[in-house]
Amino acid sequence: MARIRLGMVGGGNDAFIGGVHRIAARIDDRYELVAGALSSTPEKSAASAKALGIPRSYASFAEMAEAEAAREDGIEAVSIVTPNHVHAAAAKAFLARGIHVICDKPLTSTMDDAEALEKAVAESDALFVLTHNYTGYPMIRQARAMIQAGDLGEIRIVQAEYPQDWLTSPMETEGLKQAEWRTDPKRSGAGGCVGDIGTHAHNLACFVTGLTVEKLAADLQAFGTGRTLDDNAHVMLRFVGGARGMLWSSQVAPGNENALKLRVYGDKGGLEWRQEDPNYLWFTPHGEPKRLITRGGSGANDAASAVSRIPSGHPEGYLEGFATIYNEAADAIRAVQNGADRAQAMGVLPGIVEGMSGMSFINACVSSSSADAIWVNL
Repeated sequence: MARIRLGMVGGGNDAFIGGVHRIAARIDDRYELVAGALSSTPEKSAASAKALGIPRSYASFAEMAEAEAAREDGIEAVSIVTPNHVHAAAAKAFLARGIHVICDKPLTSTMDDAEALEKAVAESDALFVLTHNYTGYPMIRQARAMIQAGDLGEIRIVQAEYPQDWLTSPMETEGLKQAEWRTDPKRSGAGGCVGDIGTHAHNLACFVTGLTVEKLAADLQAFGTGRTLDDNAHVMLRFVGGARGMLWSSQVAPGNENALKLRVYGDKGGLEWRQEDPNYLWFTPHGEPKRLITRGGSGANDAASAVSRIPSGHPEGYLEGFATIYNEAADAIRAVQNGADRAQAMGVLPGIVEGMSGMSFINACVSSSSADAIWVNL
C-alpha cells in the first residue's frame, strides 16, 4: 500500500515532540513526510526542512494548507505539533480543504477554540485524530478488553496518577522552550500541569474503564515562584454509574520522571499498570493471588497482540504507543478514502469527542479549584 503523504505544522528540528511524531509516523512505514511549516519564521522553517530532508517548506500553516490542497501530489494528512494555542486555527485550515488532521493533545488552549474546532470537524469530510498515545500501549488495550469482558465485574474505584519532577526548579526562566510555553497561559491555556499531563491521566482512566466523569472537585496549586498556571493537581472524581476515583498530576514531584499509573478495582478483581514498566499488567481476581500478564506472553489477549510488534521480553513503549495511533490513523484514512463511514473508520482512535472531554475536564478543574474545590459538573 502506498505511503500516506504527510505534512507537519510545528515540530522544527530542535523540537522534542516533533521528533517523536516523525519517528512514530515511520515505525510502521505508513507515511512519507513531504511538506512542513515547521517554525514560526520562514527562515527557521526552511532550515529545519533542509536538515530533516523534507522537500517542501512553507512560511505558515495557512500557506501550506492552500498550496498543498492545490497540488495533485499534495499531502493527504497533516500532523500538528505546535503549542496548544495554534492547534485550532491550524487544524481548521486543513480540515476545510479535506486534509486529514493528526493533532497533539490537549485539543486547544480555550473552550471557544475547541467548540469552533468541533464544528469544523463536523463540517469536514476529513478525519481528526488526537494523539493520546498511551491508549496505544498493548497492555492498556489488554486492560480495556478485560474490563469490557467483565473480568473486574462492576467498576468501583479508579485511581490515576501522573507525576513528573522537571518543573521543580524554574526551568521556564532558564531558556527551556518546552517549559516557557507550558507555563504561559496565552499559549498553554487555563490549565498548566492539569492540561499538559492531567488530561492524559483522565483520558486513560476513561479509555480503559469505558466510564465517563460526571463531576469533580479539584485542588490546583502553582508551587513554582511566579507561576500563574498550576504545576500540581489533586482531583476527586465521580463517574456516571457510581464509580469513584482520584487523579493526581504533578510536575514538581522530585524523583518522578514520567510516572503515569492506573489502578482499577471492581467487585470481582483489580488491575494495575505503570507506564514506566509498560509491558506488564497486574491482574488480581478477588480472593486469588496476583497474576502478572506480559506483553506478548501467554496471557496476552487479542486486543494487546494486535498492537504488539516484537516478541515478549523486548520492551515496547512510548514511541510504539505513538506509532500505534499513527498506524491506526493510516488505516482509517485509507478506509475513508475507499468510502467507509468516518465514525466506523476511527474505531478506538481518540478524536474530537475525547478532545472535547479533555477540555471539559481542564475547565472543570480550574473552575472547581478557583471556588475552593467545590464539586463541578462536566
